[in-house]
Amino acid sequence: MKQLTELINKDEPGWELVSEWIKDATNKVQILSRDKAKAELALYKTQVTTRSPMGAIIYETGGILIDNGWIRILGSGNEKINRNLPDWNKGKSITEFGQQAPYFLVADDVIGGFFAINGGEFGEDLGQMYYFAPDCLEWESMEMGYSDFIWWTFTGDLEQFYEGLKWNSWKEEIENLDGNNGIGFFPFLWTEFNDVNELSRKPISIDEIWNIQLDFKKQL
Repeated sequence: MKQLTELINKDEPGWELVSEWIKDATNKVQILSRDKAKAELALYKTQVTTRSPMGAIIYETGGILIDNGWIRILGSGNEKINRNLPDWNKGKSITEFGQQAPYFLVADDVIGGFFAINGGEFGEDLGQMYYFAPDCLEWESMEMGYSDFIWWTFTGDLEQFYEGLKWNSWKEEIENLDGNNGIGFFPFLWTEFNDVNELSRKPISIDEIWNIQLDFKKQL
């Protein structure tokens, strides 16, 4: 495990690059404030340098909300997203901090979609982003790395990506949604339905959504 002093890059901080991306964003981007001590601990547990966009986001933010909170990019934790990137992965993709992870969860969305970096679990394209789609319970390649993924959340066509999955009142319903929760649907999104507006829905723990979907994926 590298020490914190080895991970904080003051000469080429990645946050300068991320800040430029934020200025050019066409989607709504909300930077959540950090707690310095928690940010340092999260960076140490993750073992990435602040020269990288991931390290910069962990160290400089409590997380980032995209598109009115539809997508949540994990940082070092904040009252709006009371979980950080390394702790969220422990027990899911890793058992101990500093391990080489088969995949690394870096973001999620309110409908139970999860974004992860491939560490070997999904094939030989190491470092590439994958999306666990809640409407089919499959990991799908996004054909981009983490930096491009961040840029995509800032500027990409999210309406096209989530076509058919945003209901009419989604902005009002997720406005005050806790970042530890998502929206649970019934019938489930991976079943056949004609209109997402007709499904019943309620806030449930994002942890519960993760576990439910993995259980159904195994069964199916």
